[in-house]
Amino acid sequence: MLPDLQLDDILKLRKIHPCGEDRWKVIRLGADIKIECLGCGRQIMLPRRKLAHNIKTNLSQQERDNG
Repeated sequence: MLPDLQLDDILKLRKIHPCGEDRWKVIRLGADIKIECLGCGRQIMLPRRKLAHNIKTNLSQQERDNG
């Protein structure tokens, strides 16, 4: 299932980035999704399906559900 993402969502991915951070911010949506590392600022674009496989949790979605 493809995730329901919104701009500025904070995602926790399965693999840790080489800078040591595992949280990423969504900065562009579409067929490809652009995310930015919250540790070093590195930006990457991933196809939606590949990103869906790599997401561990959507921290912003949890906040919206709880509050």
